[in-house]
Amino acid sequence: MTAKRPAAVVALASGATTEQAAHQAGVSGRTVRRWLDDPAFAEEVRDTRTEILSTAVGQLAAGATEAVSALRAALVDDDGRNRVQAARVLLESCLSLRESLDLEQRLASLEAEQERRPR
Repeated sequence: MTAKRPAAVVALASGATTEQAAHQAGVSGRTVRRWLDDPAFAEEVRDTRTEILSTAVGQLAAGATEAVSALRAALVDDDGRNRVQAARVLLESCLSLRESLDLEQRLASLEAEQERRPR
């Protein structure tokens, strides 16, 4: 039975329900629910989900360059509506990214300050 656990881990980490994961692993839903009671199994599901999300973020980042290139190309499109839409998306994205970066820097600063304080 333990050879079937990895299939359940991947299924659960990918967003499957307990019953779907059980079906994919070839075990009962009850078995998967029992496995989920095991902290090591639950941790493995979380770790696998983190790996899946990390891969997805990497793929999004790789596509971001192409997306920006497409938006920049649309800025000189013959159709004015396309130019306006591209400009709007670029500006909104820049503002959103700027806010995220500002928050990240502020959080890092607060964390560094907290680390310097005596306990």
